[in-house]
Amino acid sequence: MQQLSFGDDFLPELDRKKTQKAVEAALSKYRLYKYLIFEEREAATTASYEAREGGRTNKISDQTAGIAVYNVDEQEKRKAYCERVERAVKRLPRMERFLIEERYMGADSEYITDYNIYNQRFNPPISEFTYYKIKWKAFYKIALALDIQVVKSEN
Repeated sequence: MQQLSFGDDFLPELDRKKTQKAVEAALSKYRLYKYLIFEEREAATTASYEAREGGRTNKISDQTAGIAVYNVDEQEKRKAYCERVERAVKRLPRMERFLIEERYMGADSEYITDYNIYNQRFNPPISEFTYYKIKWKAFYKIALALDIQVVKSEN
């Protein structure tokens, strides 16, 4: 793959397999955050006793505050991550966006194959070669947008 140049800026040559794994992992994490219910933590209401050796520990423990902060922060983190991925995908050209949304972003995406997408979801169906070409272009752009690209090492 050759480097594309725009003036003085160069688009990096990426390690295809490692970048694809990174993008697929990011999209898998997106599905987990988007479609799994977040279980909020709750404070224990029963007293618990713990042995304390020595004197004071000078450690303040506020279980309820810690749980409340976790519940709010974790939900916000998940929401921000999903929005970031969705923005990156929204900027893709129509065919690339369609491919990524159909193959990787739906609730049932784990059970849909590449074959199913290029033979049944595209209208008219496209060839396997064209499908993988479009898929790589989309992965390249998503990797750069999410800053998860793996640049090919020059050994």
